[in-house]
Amino acid sequence: MTDRVRLTEYARGGGCACKIPPGELEAMVAGLGPATGTAELLVGLDHGDDAAVVRLDARTGVVTTADFFTPVVDDAYDWGRIAAANALSDVYAMGGTPLVAINLLCWPRDTLPLELAREVLRGGQDVAREAGCHLAGGHSVDDDGPKYGLAVTGLVRPDELVTLDAGRAGLPLSLTKPLGVGVLNTRHKATGEVSAEAVASMTTLNRDAARAAVAAGIRCGTDVTGFGLLGHASKLARASGLTVAIDAALVPYLPGARQAARDGHVSGGTRRNLDWVSPWTGFGSTGEADRLLLADAQTSGGLLLAGEVPGGTVIGELLPRGESMVVVR
Repeated sequence: MTDRVRLTEYARGGGCACKIPPGELEAMVAGLGPATGTAELLVGLDHGDDAAVVRLDARTGVVTTADFFTPVVDDAYDWGRIAAANALSDVYAMGGTPLVAINLLCWPRDTLPLELAREVLRGGQDVAREAGCHLAGGHSVDDDGPKYGLAVTGLVRPDELVTLDAGRAGLPLSLTKPLGVGVLNTRHKATGEVSAEAVASMTTLNRDAARAAVAAGIRCGTDVTGFGLLGHASKLARASGLTVAIDAALVPYLPGARQAARDGHVSGGTRRNLDWVSPWTGFGSTGEADRLLLADAQTSGGLLLAGEVPGGTVIGELLPRGESMVVVR
């Protein structure tokens, strides 16, 4: 039975495309300050960074995050790997190193065999092992649909934090993974066609890119996930008080992504992303197909960094704040 199950049929959305739309999310959390604690909070809700950070001492900060989502591929083991890499990415995006994680699992136990759930957990375990991060226990819930992810705790030096608000005009803008997993995953859900390139991209840790960024002195960045490149670029531009300029011709895409978009495999999450960013984005002559790809809801995407890193692609630059927060050239 496990060989015949298509996990994506049990998901309304796939991966990070099932996030609450960014505009609705911002309205929901508006005015909710962090609960007060004893440790100094270095990063909280202010700009929507990838994780929260508290300072333990001058050289040590604790990074904490949680991320989980519905199936993005049909293979249970691969879904576990993707979800784990995606959750760990939030720590890497802050310039940190994951230390320990716990599983977050929702499973329809009367509908799907527990052998599949075990494969999901095994995938997460293997990726955590690759990251050098303990994966110890977690929490499970009998739910209507399958969902999986991790809560992750890591360490970071406070003087090496990578945040959304540290951008400076004149810096180049780099992307460390190609775009397109959103449309390829949507095609997979509709047709069953697997993109090996998309799976490979989503299961690749952002560890090496994060280390390279910290070593290069980069202090501004984020990862590109459910809000798409344009959405995450908008958050960076707003937090840093700048305009992000993106050269559309320089943005790399996975093989088959453009064709998948032309064939109409565009998620509702991607369309909501585009609607959200359009009021403050200058698109110039950029056509709708390119706009949708730039807004494509990514799962376990790469890092978007204010600076150059080995293996990354320079796709634009940071400019003094102009008429638009984001400009596509």
